[in-house]
Amino acid sequence: MNSVDGLRRFGWLLALVIGALSAFAFEPVGLWPLMPLAFAGLIALLDRAKRLRSALAIGWCFGVGQFVTGLNWIATAFTYQAAMPAWLGWIAVVLLSLYLAVYPALATGVAWRLANGRPEALVAGLAGAWAIAEWLRAGMFTGFAWNPAGVTLVSTPLREVASLVGTYGLSAIVVLIGGSAWLLWLRRWKIPAAAAGAIALLLPMGGATLLEAPAQRPIRVVQPNIGQEDKWRPGLADEAFVRLDRLSRIGPAPSAPRLVFWPEVAVPEPFAILDEQRQSLPVPLPTVPRALQSVRPGDMLATGAAAVIVSDRGLVVGNTNSVFALTGDGRLLGRYDKAHLVPYGEYLPMRPLLSKIGLSQLAPGQGDTSFGPGPRTIDLGAFGKMGVQVCYEIIFSGEVINRRDRPDFIFNPSNDAWFGRWGPPQHLAQARLRAAEEGMPVIRSTPTGISAVIDANGALLHHIPWRSAGSIDTVIPPPAAATLFARFGNVVPLFIGFLLMIAGIALGRGGGYRRGT
Repeated sequence: MNSVDGLRRFGWLLALVIGALSAFAFEPVGLWPLMPLAFAGLIALLDRAKRLRSALAIGWCFGVGQFVTGLNWIATAFTYQAAMPAWLGWIAVVLLSLYLAVYPALATGVAWRLANGRPEALVAGLAGAWAIAEWLRAGMFTGFAWNPAGVTLVSTPLREVASLVGTYGLSAIVVLIGGSAWLLWLRRWKIPAAAAGAIALLLPMGGATLLEAPAQRPIRVVQPNIGQEDKWRPGLADEAFVRLDRLSRIGPAPSAPRLVFWPEVAVPEPFAILDEQRQSLPVPLPTVPRALQSVRPGDMLATGAAAVIVSDRGLVVGNTNSVFALTGDGRLLGRYDKAHLVPYGEYLPMRPLLSKIGLSQLAPGQGDTSFGPGPRTIDLGAFGKMGVQVCYEIIFSGEVINRRDRPDFIFNPSNDAWFGRWGPPQHLAQARLRAAEEGMPVIRSTPTGISAVIDANGALLHHIPWRSAGSIDTVIPPPAAATLFARFGNVVPLFIGFLLMIAGIALGRGGGYRRGT
């Protein structure tokens, strides 16, 4: 059996290995060149596939390898849940990866069919199909947008091109870079030259045009270093208040009022009682005044917190994962309720069935968290307009702000304490891409890290390392004028994706299909 026959016979296994290696292009390893190199290898395998089912299998195995390796942090979440055994975490990672790999398989199958046996057509078709497949992955069945290929470019100058083409457009660029390397190996120059020209044109056009901030707006970002293993133990609320109070007040008195940021559900006690229309009821809760003791007079507090929803009969019928913006004297400036909830984390799909067989959601509580209405903007007066995305919501490209009332910055409180060593830096990388796409600063406060201040071009200005307690004192970075992506959203990368697929069809004309089943 010669080497070509071996590649065809064991291509699926090689694709699995290449996919697994490609995951080290994501944070926390961050060897970004591995991703285009992995695509070069994937395209070489596809070029040797004789049948559509072989192309689908190669793409699916590549995806399984990448997702199982890159999403290993999901298994860590199960170690904090007594209702489910920890070993179930790795089963969950594998099962989720088997499903997510359908999208790479879709991309490779479409690209192979469009290519008509032509290498240039295969590269162009895969770049377009991959971008569209990632967009589909972000939306189908509630969506799971974690770790798109484009996020590997977050530490490179190409990050700023996201302001034009979005995250999925960056993913297409990654495929084109890898495909161009493969074509150069074959001594074919047209696609590499076109790709290099396009990137050279986009680079100086990328990046946001920063607006002048109306004034210095001092902020303090707090990271109390409260691990998930301690989050719900008895007495933790008192300890959490002590840590948050110390980190919020430490240091000399500021010369101007500050906006203080606390993490997602900073204290495991509800901040408000809401009726079924989500209006606050006049029921005093001790949590709010206790929290306000931690901010100096004139300061404001933006904190993640829970609220409970009660019926007219006084029965608890739900809860929300919310952010409250409060003045130092206790006035509520606004509330945001998380809209894009984590399945199995904050609600249990098919609860009647799954609860009967002993499965539980990861977050404590008997009921599901209630869905919020979606992005909204909260006016904080002198501190400007604040958009909010709680934790996981920040990963969804094109869905993070209210476009009819554009904020000045996004607050992204999160609880990454569930997610081991790999999850937090991957989450931060995706928040940086949202900043670059929208031309908008992002401020992150988390219990254990990585809390950060990100500017409107996606640059990391300040951060508190993982598993450290601390605070950041700075000012809100200036926003930018609305970027091309901010104006048109994912219409831009989808247009690019379809354009590349049309180019693949045009380049593939004239050859014969490698028919098979």
